[in-house]
Amino acid sequence: MPDQLTRRAWLLVAIQGEPGPISTGRAEQLLAATGWSCHRNTARKDLRALAARGLLRPVKGADGRRTYTPTITGEDGRS
Repeated sequence: MPDQLTRRAWLLVAIQGEPGPISTGRAEQLLAATGWSCHRNTARKDLRALAARGLLRPVKGADGRRTYTPTITGEDGRS
């Protein structure tokens, strides 16, 4: 049986390929380009779940908005 990539796993890989911090809006855009139906609240929950697992680090900007950065970047597992 082939391994199936979950929506959150796909989002994590996509975030690791992005050049800067990811906002909820950007996560929603990334997911909208896939076959998964995604709304802003789903993207927000996915980002929070990935942060709770230690895969993303929440960063609060000067404007009060929360963005996320990966705790591990790249395919070699180095940050």
